[in-house]
Amino acid sequence: MSNPLLNLLKATPLVLGATVLTAQASLAAPKDGVKEEEIFDSNLIAQALPSVESKQFNTGMYNQPMSQVTSVNQLRDVEPTAWAFEALRSLVERYGCIVGYPDRTFRGDRALTRWEFAAGLNACLNKIESLIQENVAVLREDIDKLKRLAKEFESELAALGARVDNLEERVSFLEDHQFSTTTKLRGEVIFAISDVWGDAAFSSENFTETAFNYRVRLNFETSFTGKDLLRTRLQAGNFNTRYNFPGTTETNTTRLAFDDGTNNNVTIDDLWYRSSLGGVTFWIGANSLNLDDVFYTNNPLWDNSGTGALQRLQRYNSLVYRGPDGAGIGLRFGDIKGLNFTAAYLANSASNPVSGEGLFDGGYSAGAQLGFGFWGTTFAATYIRSYQNVSSSNFRNGSGLLGGVSSLDAEFPFGNDSSFSSDRFGLEANVRLFGFLNLSGWGGYAQAYESGTSEEAELWTWNGQIFFADVFGEGYGFGVGGGMPPQGSNRHETSYIAEIQFRLPITDNILLTPGAYAVFNPEGRSSNDTQFVGVIRSTFRF
Repeated sequence: MSNPLLNLLKATPLVLGATVLTAQASLAAPKDGVKEEEIFDSNLIAQALPSVESKQFNTGMYNQPMSQVTSVNQLRDVEPTAWAFEALRSLVERYGCIVGYPDRTFRGDRALTRWEFAAGLNACLNKIESLIQENVAVLREDIDKLKRLAKEFESELAALGARVDNLEERVSFLEDHQFSTTTKLRGEVIFAISDVWGDAAFSSENFTETAFNYRVRLNFETSFTGKDLLRTRLQAGNFNTRYNFPGTTETNTTRLAFDDGTNNNVTIDDLWYRSSLGGVTFWIGANSLNLDDVFYTNNPLWDNSGTGALQRLQRYNSLVYRGPDGAGIGLRFGDIKGLNFTAAYLANSASNPVSGEGLFDGGYSAGAQLGFGFWGTTFAATYIRSYQNVSSSNFRNGSGLLGGVSSLDAEFPFGNDSSFSSDRFGLEANVRLFGFLNLSGWGGYAQAYESGTSEEAELWTWNGQIFFADVFGEGYGFGVGGGMPPQGSNRHETSYIAEIQFRLPITDNILLTPGAYAVFNPEGRSSNDTQFVGVIRSTFRF
């Protein structure tokens, strides 16, 4: 067997080199018409805390829009001794046509100040012209002040008119050549190198080699009213073999967070619609509507598979938010920043009309969540009732109650391919402190019931995470997390997991995440080797 550490070290320059080359190209490329806050969007971004959203990737204060001021005294850097002070005061307080920055400054000493002032002056001219046309009285002295200002800024006003004409031409061109008036394309590409140290569970041999994988997602996000979202996602990847059971590590707990897509096949991975009606947000899903799409996971810095956790179990409370899903509906009353209530019903074989399947006769998840938020803190209590219609093929590939992410005693609590139902309970919390420290954690309990028998089984899980945002600069981050993965009461010993990661923004569109995670006592056996997984993930978004 080859040395996996040596292989990973050899392959590291491949990802780093590709990242740097792409970063250089990105720095050289213009970003006309692209807003920074739109680049790294996701279906959960609107649910995350404002302090978290603003810090995930770089945004500049000078890109913020100007806001209306009602007094010249609110412009902190315009001195009363300035020749334009009286003119500004008159125009602002009588006609309300001069604006400042969100921090209540006018920034008269900046190079662009004359352009900005010319824009405001132009607004005043238009405002007073409108008043005159409406036969509204305008003071002669104000007109004289405007004339003096217009003369002072004559060249800027002339250039401003030319710039406006050019912008109108560009807007017309873009409207004529745009992809769609209702749809935006948001893409994500992941390149990752990974390897495993440690023998496979129940084995004395390491079956893994250094792997290079990719995943591509193209999200077509359509809005018909400006407040709704129809998501259609195309996905492809080359994860033909994963770090799971059976075949490599012989345990699902080593799976990567982003190991979706096989055989380079393009599939429709998401197809659902979200909107609001009378203060109620609702979801309707035809394909791959998941519990974590509807319920808030209270883990905004870890739950994204492209930019968050490296290990699948570190994303969120898998004992609660994974299970039968696919098609169905969801409803939310209230807002996650206050008191809110969410309910959902999802079925994993809704399109199959045969007996024992379909929307109401096959596997399903039905549940509710009560949450509240205040002062940068959110809490949630979640209940899920599910039925798992297990087949022999599910049993062979290790995909049971949690979809193949945890130990076999958690996926199949009764140790066979019998179907079962379960009641699942979870408590989740997220706290933002000092503007840079994010704490999150959860606990979960489930009671499972084997179909046709009186057999019952219990399952437990808990986890905690710490993330330091912007500690080495804006956009940089460092996080650690760990706990007990979902496992059943029939385990021999307790398994534990842990992860450490760094987030290095190469540009506003490229994120490099090196890190590692470990599984102790895999599959609940202390006789099994501890398994360490090293990962270098590059995420490109556009």
